[in-house]
Formats: sequence, structure tokens, C-alpha cells
Amino acid sequence: MTTCDDFMTTRRPRMSRKMRIALFFLVETVAALLIGFAALFISFDPGWSAEAPLTMLKPNDARTGSLLFKTDDGYADAVRLGIDVDLTVSGPTIRARITQLFRNPTQNWMEATYVYPLPPGGAVDTLKMVAGDRVIVGDIKERQRARVIYEEAKRSGQKAALTEQERPNIFTNSVANIGPGETVLVQIEYQEQVAQNGSEFSLRVPMVVGPRYNPAPVVQSVDFRPDGQGWGASHVDPVPDRNRISPPVLDPAENAPINPTKITVHLDAGFPLGDVKSHHHAVQIESTDATSRVIKLADGVVPADRDFELSWKPAAETAPSVGLFREHVGNADYLLAFVTPPTVAEAQQKPLPRDVIFVIDNSGSMGGTSIVQAKASLIYALGRLQPNDRFNVIRFDHTMDVLFPASVPADAEHLGRATSFVSALQAAGGTEMVPAMRAALTDDTNGDGDHVRQVVFLTDGAIGNEQQLFETITAMRGRSRIFMVGIGSAPNTFLMTRAAELGRGAFTHIGAVDQVEERMRGLFAKLENPAVTGLSATFSEAKADLTPATLPDVYRDEPLVLAAKLDKLAGSVAIKGKIGDRPWSVTLPLANAAEGKGLSKLWARRKIDDAEVARTTRQLSPEDADKSVLSLALEHQLVTRLTSLIAVDQTPSRPDGQPLKLVNLPINLPAGWDFEKVFGERARPPAPPAELRAEADGHAQVTALKSAGLRQPVAAPVPAPATLTLAKTATDAELSMILGAMLMALGLMLLALNRRRALAR
Repeated sequence: MTTCDDFMTTRRPRMSRKMRIALFFLVETVAALLIGFAALFISFDPGWSAEAPLTMLKPNDARTGSLLFKTDDGYADAVRLGIDVDLTVSGPTIRARITQLFRNPTQNWMEATYVYPLPPGGAVDTLKMVAGDRVIVGDIKERQRARVIYEEAKRSGQKAALTEQERPNIFTNSVANIGPGETVLVQIEYQEQVAQNGSEFSLRVPMVVGPRYNPAPVVQSVDFRPDGQGWGASHVDPVPDRNRISPPVLDPAENAPINPTKITVHLDAGFPLGDVKSHHHAVQIESTDATSRVIKLADGVVPADRDFELSWKPAAETAPSVGLFREHVGNADYLLAFVTPPTVAEAQQKPLPRDVIFVIDNSGSMGGTSIVQAKASLIYALGRLQPNDRFNVIRFDHTMDVLFPASVPADAEHLGRATSFVSALQAAGGTEMVPAMRAALTDDTNGDGDHVRQVVFLTDGAIGNEQQLFETITAMRGRSRIFMVGIGSAPNTFLMTRAAELGRGAFTHIGAVDQVEERMRGLFAKLENPAVTGLSATFSEAKADLTPATLPDVYRDEPLVLAAKLDKLAGSVAIKGKIGDRPWSVTLPLANAAEGKGLSKLWARRKIDDAEVARTTRQLSPEDADKSVLSLALEHQLVTRLTSLIAVDQTPSRPDGQPLKLVNLPINLPAGWDFEKVFGERARPPAPPAELRAEADGHAQVTALKSAGLRQPVAAPVPAPATLTLAKTATDAELSMILGAMLMALGLMLLALNRRRALAR
């Protein structure tokens, strides 16, 4: 037999053994280096699905940036969350369906708790839980009773979901007994009113709860008296529920964005549409007919780190100035009316000198892009002041500075000093908003009747002690009117709208620098023009339970929005008021009202808000306010601070003896915020963020949703979440691959040498 060596010997000159060994070593070394360098630039992302088997990990087993959850057996992927937002706009109302998908990739039975925002005016009335192929519909119960039912189900091993209100715009979903490898869907629904400002209609979906500044509890104590009848110590906590509104927040420098969210809007405006615009997200817009659009996110899913804002305008130049809608539920008719008063012609306006107090928040939560927006807004506002105006500027974090001892004329010198003062501001520190509001409402002009007193307050509202602020406004507002300017990607809209309502002013939101001029111009149109005051509504034939009970002043381009419960739909409603010093009135025949959807829920939600405001202003005692809130919530099946939605699967799923672990799901830092400004400097260099993806839904859950008439949840990859206390997970895997390849090459070389020696023998 002719061997390869014989063939080489007979056909070519024989190469020396040393040269062959050197050549072999060179080739193997080059191959090892190529393999190593390839490993640096090529990564193979592992994936998992709802059906994938579970594997326990060690911290060093994870890829760079992966997020792990500590268990008794080691580390596993944390519970993951995907969110689907589906909105249907029908004329003046919005029906929202929010689906949250909880995926447990661990080997433990889990209880997951997630804190999330909703619009402050949303009427939450529906809860559904999907476990496997079962759909469980929730019931409204008194809050304490709902919590008891949930805890009993949790102990019994039954799957349960609980929806609770922490603030009118902050809710908590708790899901108990999610088994290893299981996916549980929780779906809530709410009704909301479309917002209108002039010719623009809009909706807003908050997507992340900004970290709140919670003032420390105040401990008050006095010395004991010599006679032995001494005093003890009393504790006053301005935010007693601070733990329930402070979910863990991921550091964006160390973690990829989480909680991927899909958004779909089915828009039926009720009139021919012109411009439709998403202000903070790229979208795809499908035109179905002249009055309808379908809007979806261009990227499919986005992380929940900023509010979604959509606006639309009519095709005609003039927007509808009047809207009237009705709904019949039970034995009552519910009415929703929109009336926009006409704009007084410029020549007929009497400009009034103003005393404007500007307040700017420069606390840590305003770091990043928010302080840029706030400073640009205030500098723009200073430039709009007229020579006969007076002004002052207050800045605050956990400290406070008032620029001038008293209001000063809006002349070039004072405006220049104010502009320099504002331009030099930096964001840092806590958010002590109440002292700043007190200073702004302190009237240092002794009620000068020649000037209209206005407070313009620029902040993200990131505090937990909202009630203290509301009480301050109620006690000190005097002749002042408060205009709130919400700054940033996730402002506290509940605080903004309620403060403006109590302060008889208006609320404007600025979410990006390119909105500053447009939004501030609109705000100054309200500040510089007379409000419609002394409003009243009279029904000619029907007996009406009207909300708001006391009609607020409305400003230029703002509609007056009325909701009423009627004993019969007959006659008309006459609305009267004064625009400046001129009388104004309009009469709406009720028979011409169009069919609306969910108006009874909106009426009940607004009546609940009326009771809460009456409690703050002490028009109702706390006991009477609570009775009113509870009665309305139970009758109309709404979630409030006194009621919750609870859904329980009657079939136990967690085996006896299996422990249940609690995980508080983290949230993203709102877009544009500076993590170190809020939480302090990092203790270690940041690891490069990476993303571990997962398929967010299982076949059984999707089938159950479809059979129950629910909308399909997110079917997009879901990155793994983690809390701030998780261990580091970066590894030196790439270096290990290079060393391994080189050792493999060395082994092959030794094997070849041994083979050559054997053949030589």
C-alpha cells in the first residue's frame, strides 16, 4: 500500500523534520488567533420561549449585562413583563385595554408586583386574568376586603390578581402563584375623555412612574414636665405609603431598557381628519376612511420609559366648538357636553397688567434633558413679559432661593438679571415643593387690584406628598391663579391637573425641547387673555346631577366640559358666563345629542374627583367624602383609593409545601433623566448594557384571549428585568475562548509530534 508519506517522498524533495514542526506550529497559532478574534466580534444570543425548559445559572454563566434573580438553588432569569396597550377613540371618549404579561422563567413559584401609571382621569372598571386556557373576570370589592381575598388565595396556592390604586395616576398589579415556566396575563380596562385645546384633540398614555421624592417623616417631641405628666413623641409621615409608590429603578448605564410595550390606537374622531401626530414615538398611520385612522408604533415595541402622546386636528380650518353626547344606562341618561367659548377679538381686549411669579424646579429629578426644557421655557416666558408687568423668580430643590425681595418691574435690567440667574441653574438635590409653593402664593403686594396675580410653576411633579401641596394651595391661593407646566418625559399629571384646578388656572405639558415655543406660546395666550368666569349651567326640563358641581373658569382655546346624570333627556341646557367684562351664553338642545360610549363611567369618575376635592378644601368631612367615593365606586364598579379589583382562580395550582417568593418588578428610569442626579453617584464603573430577549407569549394564553374576546398581548421579545441589588453578571467569556483555542492548538501540535515520533520508529 502506498502511504501519503511514500507519495510525498517519491514526488517531492523531503522537508526536514524541524521545518515541518515549525510550519505546523505556525499554522496552528494563526488558526487559534483567528478563532479568538472572531469570538470578540461574533455573539450568539440565546433565546427562550414559553415552552423552553428551565436551567439554573450561576452569576458567571450569564452573558454580559444579563439580569438574574437570586434563588435558593442559584440564579435564574427574573420574572419578565411585556405590555400591550390598545386604545379605541370613539368621538369624545377613549376605551383603553392594557394587557400585562408576566413570565416566570425560574424554578420557583413567584408572586410578582408591578407599579405602573395610568391617566389621572381614567375610570378603571375591568380586570381579567388568563392562566393557561382559563379566563377569570375580576370583581370590585372594598379595598381591605379585596386584599384579604387576595392573601387567602395566595396562601391556598390559587392564582390571583389584584389591582389597587395608590394615586389616581399610580396603580399596582399583584399576581400570586405564577408557577415555574408559566405565563400569566392580567388585563385591565379604563374609560377616559379625549382632551381638547383649540383645534387640537389629544390623548396621553403615561408609561412609567417617575421616581418620587418623599420628604422624611417628621418626628415631633417635647421635654417631659417636672410634675411627671409628660408628653410622648408623635410621628408625622407626609407620605405614609412611600413603599407602595417607589418601585425599584434600573440604572440605564448597567441595564438595557425593559418592559417592552406595544401600542395600537383605533381612532374614530367623528369628523374628517387632518393632521395626526405622535409627539414622542415614531408611528405608522393607516388611513381607513376620512374620519378614522389606525396608529401603531413604527418599531413594533418600545421600552416603557416615556409617555405616549397622540394629537389630531380636523381637516377643516375651524374645529368643532360644541359637542353633545348621551348614553342611557339603567334608569338614567348620562350627558357629556363640550363647549368652547369664542375668542374675543384683539381690538376688543383690554390688556391687564400682571404680577407673574415664576417657580422653577431644579431638583435632581430634573437632571438631563428636563432642566434644559425648563430653563428654555422660563427664559421664553421672561421674554413675553410686557413693560407694565411685574415679576419674580423662585428656584427650589431641597433648598430655595427667591431672586428679588419683592416683585420687580419687567424692565431690561431686571429681566437680564433673571435670565442670567435661570441660565446658571443646575439640577441637584431633593424636591421640597411645598415651601416653594408657599413662597409663590405669599402676596407681597397687599392685594394690588391693578395687577392680575399669576403663578407659573415649572416642574416634573416628582413628589409623593401631593396632598400637602394641595392643602397649601387651598389655604393660601388668595387672588393668585396657578398655571402648572409639566416638564419631561413622564410628569406627574395628577399633581399638575389637580394643582391647576385648585389654583383656578391651567396645565400645560412640555415633553421635548422642540415643544417649548409652541406650548409656552399657548400658555401665554391663556395668561394674556381674559378667562371665561362666572360660569353656570341650567337645565330647562331635566333634573340634573352635574359635575363639576362648581364650574371652573376656562381660558382661551379651552372647552368647558360638563358631565351630568339626568332623569330624562328633554329640554335644553343653557350655559352662561362672562368673557372679561362681556356676557356670554349658549343654549344646547338635548334632543340633538349623539350616542356616546362609557359616559356613565366618566360621570362617576368625575363625581369621585369632586368628592376628593371637597375633602381637600374641607367642604366635606373625611367621613362624608369617603362615603360618597365608596358609594359611587361600588355602584359603577370603579377602582378608587377605597376599592380594588380582585380575580381568583378557584383551582389551586401551587402544591403544598412549595414556597412562594415575592419579586417587585423594576421599572425604567424615565427617558432623559440623569440616574446619578436622582440616586447619587455610582459605586462602580458601569457595565455595557446588553439585552436578553424572550418570546413574550404562549400559545395557550393567546388562544384563551381570543376565545374570551380579548385582544392579543405583546408577542415581541421581552428583555429580562432585575432590581438594583442584583449581582454583577459581566464575565470574561471572550478571553476564555481565546485561551481555550490556543490550548486546543497546543494539544494538536503535541499530538502531531507524538505521531511523527511513532512513525520514525
